[in-house]
Amino acid sequence: MKKILIIRFSSIGDIVLTSPVIRCVARQIPDAELHVLTRKSNRQLFEHNPYINKIHCFDGSLKPLIETLKKEQFDFVADLHKNLRSMRVRYGLKRPSAGFPKLNLEKYLLVQFGIDRMPKLHIVDRYFKAVEPLGVQNDGLGLDYFLPPDEYPTLVQLKEIYAPQLSSGFYAVVIGGKHNTKILPVEKVTEVCKKLDLKVILLGGPEDRQRGEQIASFSGAHVTNSCGLLSLHQSAWLLKHSRAVLTNDTGLMHIAAAFGKPLVSVWGNTVPSLGMTPYMPGKEHQSVISEVEGLKCRPCSKIGNERCPKGHFHCMMKQDSGKIASDLLRISR
Repeated sequence: MKKILIIRFSSIGDIVLTSPVIRCVARQIPDAELHVLTRKSNRQLFEHNPYINKIHCFDGSLKPLIETLKKEQFDFVADLHKNLRSMRVRYGLKRPSAGFPKLNLEKYLLVQFGIDRMPKLHIVDRYFKAVEPLGVQNDGLGLDYFLPPDEYPTLVQLKEIYAPQLSSGFYAVVIGGKHNTKILPVEKVTEVCKKLDLKVILLGGPEDRQRGEQIASFSGAHVTNSCGLLSLHQSAWLLKHSRAVLTNDTGLMHIAAAFGKPLVSVWGNTVPSLGMTPYMPGKEHQSVISEVEGLKCRPCSKIGNERCPKGHFHCMMKQDSGKIASDLLRISR
């Protein structure tokens, strides 16, 4: 039996994007014992995954963790994070290992000089380079996201709280994002919500609560602000049961893609060519990219900024809210 360790510390979206690798390793090496190493805060993203045998958590101190991992005597380590911390783990374990091409030079050229040398390859396909030595290949079945069982108490509560939306159908609108330049402004979200023909549930974290209140008050009674009220699994459950999803480039976007939901993703300072678009093989027609093309200042970062470096924020302020709404209506049919 082979014992394999997969490393991915963060973040939500990046972890969801590693799910095809985990599935394919488990299915294509059926006698393997599969372990993952992640941050303690991200354990919930793995704990219901049936392909994983054991979860190891990093909580700030690497030395004792490496000593613990040594006792597992792994046959192979797949590094799907590939930073100094993960490299230290690989070096400390001294076991056969592989990483994936992060393309830092290509990203730098694109962001700093507008020179696009990025391969036409999604990051999921790049992740598979880390398990090529095992003979594992992408099965093309997309992403996974595993929810707790339906009888899980907090999910049962959701069915009761959101019964009106569930009975008539609803759109999930993800208004949050880790960086401000990846967030569609309040006025633009409001313009979209006013054009939708079903109830709307706004999703985001506690930091998005106030913006959600503004959007709900400006848009009408059909919009419910759930930002900051739900756990990650609860938000994911609502995504799964939505008619379609409008989302910024954020972790919930990838969870929606894992459920195969029709979605419109909004791109501000980042660009799809960085390889992080919704990964939905075979369902590409259900995924619509909304971006302002022709802006020489895009991308201004590979991840995002707290504010627009140019001050005008054209990449979001010039988004066509009418087209976003019509695309959402069209793909939800």
